[in-house]
Amino acid sequence: MLSLWALLLGFGLDLLLGDPHGFPHPVVFIGKLISKTEVLARRIFPKTKWGENAAGGCLWLFVVIVSTALPLGLLFLCHQISPFLRLGVESLMCWQILATKSLRTESMKVYDSLKTGDLQASRQAVSMIVGRDTRRLDREGVIRATVETVAENTSDGIVAPLLFLAVGGAPLGFFYKAVNTMDSMLGYVEPPYKNIGLVPAKMDDVVNFLPARISAFLMLGAGCLLRLDGRNGWRIFRRDRFHHASPNSAQTESVCAGLLGLRLAGDAWYHGVLHEKPYIGDPLRDISEEDIPLSCRLLYVTAFLSLLLFGGIKLLILL
Repeated sequence: MLSLWALLLGFGLDLLLGDPHGFPHPVVFIGKLISKTEVLARRIFPKTKWGENAAGGCLWLFVVIVSTALPLGLLFLCHQISPFLRLGVESLMCWQILATKSLRTESMKVYDSLKTGDLQASRQAVSMIVGRDTRRLDREGVIRATVETVAENTSDGIVAPLLFLAVGGAPLGFFYKAVNTMDSMLGYVEPPYKNIGLVPAKMDDVVNFLPARISAFLMLGAGCLLRLDGRNGWRIFRRDRFHHASPNSAQTESVCAGLLGLRLAGDAWYHGVLHEKPYIGDPLRDISEEDIPLSCRLLYVTAFLSLLLFGGIKLLILL
């Protein structure tokens, strides 16, 4: 029950405060741990394909153990002192695991730049939330990239963390963040990450398999509540949900594209290399900067539906 209250309080703190700049964030620690472990693993293992694959596997195992064990141990110590201390600390942890407000805030920075007509500022703003090269993006490309990342990160940044927090509290939430962060940092198909990032990328696919599909159905429900085109959302989801190299990323992207009547995805540049990617959705209308706040509203309603679903199931189990 303490974990459930911590989840609710953490969700509220996330909506209220987001991710304040300058405030210590555990994901920064996870990122530094990944970087230092990568350097060590590359020194220890031979510089062959299989050696780098093994290095990536050991790196993944070490980082998830540390990222899960530290918050678990801290919460255990806090509980020995006072259950209320544990509640407070775990609430702060849940807050920092979720990214609802911060995703909206960063996306709206792109929107604000577009409204002023400053394409260069828009490219800079969108580069903070996407992994692709943004220097070549035109106005429509900037909008498309922003809507795509809101759709994808609705699962990675909100629904999936909420699911893991509901199942195992903050320690399991940090397990998920470690898996997701390793994929973000290492899961590329270009050198020098192609081999060492194989295990982190595949494990992220495994861990996100169920959350991505739950996210897609919750987003469909959110779209219906917002009176978007739910029928088209379902049609595009069924048709395009696997139009991505990842088995998970297109799940929510296809729903979002269908609900909004847009065509998303397509070719993109990563680290100076053009990647040919299939389109997702149909261009039933021209994309507009107003699709950014609309996708953010879709994000928020999906987040609340996720909280109701996972929190409700957890409460029923506890009762």
